Amino acid sequence: MIANSGRASRAMVKGLLALIGAAVIGAVGSVAAAPSGPPIRIGGTLALTGPLASTAMIHKIVGDIYIENLNKANGLLGRPVEWVLYDDQSKPDVARALYDKLVTGDKVDLLIGPYATGAILSAVAVAERHSKMLVHHTFGIPKLAKYERHFSASPSGYDFEVTFPTKVVDALLSSDKKPKTIAIVTSKFSSVHFMSVGARDVAKKRGMQEVLYLEFEFGNRDFGPIAARVRDANADFLWMGGIALEGNMLLESLKKLDYTPKNHFHLYPAPGPLANAPEGNLALSGTAFEDHPPLNTPPVAAAFTKTFKERAIKANLPYVEAEIQAANSFTAWQILEVAITATKSLDDNVLTKYIKTNRIPTINGLMRFDGQNNFGDDLFKVKQVQNGKWVIVWPPEFAPPGTKIILR
Repeated sequence: MIANSGRASRAMVKGLLALIGAAVIGAVGSVAAAPSGPPIRIGGTLALTGPLASTAMIHKIVGDIYIENLNKANGLLGRPVEWVLYDDQSKPDVARALYDKLVTGDKVDLLIGPYATGAILSAVAVAERHSKMLVHHTFGIPKLAKYERHFSASPSGYDFEVTFPTKVVDALLSSDKKPKTIAIVTSKFSSVHFMSVGARDVAKKRGMQEVLYLEFEFGNRDFGPIAARVRDANADFLWMGGIALEGNMLLESLKKLDYTPKNHFHLYPAPGPLANAPEGNLALSGTAFEDHPPLNTPPVAAAFTKTFKERAIKANLPYVEAEIQAANSFTAWQILEVAITATKSLDDNVLTKYIKTNRIPTINGLMRFDGQNNFGDDLFKVKQVQNGKWVIVWPPEFAPPGTKIILR
């Protein structure tokens, strides 16, 4: 019965991916005459410097790929596309000023979001002040995104602080080695803290005993004292509510204490540094897309992952496979392209109405934006570092054949 259910789930996933692949190809269109006329200018910022730069660089590569592909074809509406991009330095206040400049000074046609929740909130505030639509890549606190013209490419769902930690616990409990105790360490970075508090509640309700809860300031680099507390707690499972390289720094500090966590999860890690570090082996995290079957089989996804890997190697990125950060960025551009192509418009009101009332096919899945605060379904999955590569381990129908979660 279970085996039949698994085969049925995989068949449903395969059918859905085929639908998404065909729909995206139809929406994007085929190669046509070279674009001409004044460029369509799309403005945004990324954290090209500062503590978030290691991850934001992935978004920069994806945006460059997408713009190049558009302009090699017919652009948008037959016109070339220009990405007006600034460095927000990983600072929300800088992002706010730059988005104001994009709207009032550069007078861009459309906006696309920055990386990380703090900067996104700043960009949303500017977009709302000027009645502009904003499609953005990553947002961790759906309950704060109340502006009617914002759209998140990260398919988290409205109750992400409940639904995703529940998936993590489900994955843990699917193993024969079910963790009984949990230690939660979290940055005070807004979205990270929000999700970690949610995980704390979910773990308690699912019967896991909390043996440590510890908060630290975003930007902290001294993880020695934190590591000592984690070692002393010696939990079956460590939830690391960190962003970018914070998880790596904690693991390095634990290594100096000659302590290896039995099982560990990292909320928003820099994918390469964690996957490549020996102490990152078997680390868990969240994702909507990884570069392996069945998710990379649709033609659009296959072409993107191939090009991304080539560019990532050229840029000397520590992890060259397309994963959740790259996919979210690609999805944001897809949302814009599909809406513009379908409506033949650059009007923020027209595009907003289309996105809210239509399912958008993306490499992250078939997305909808008709729920509370413009969120739809939680399409996230749980992934794990196995043999130096991120692979999905839960739900099982999205895992590569023969792959399952490994717990110590």
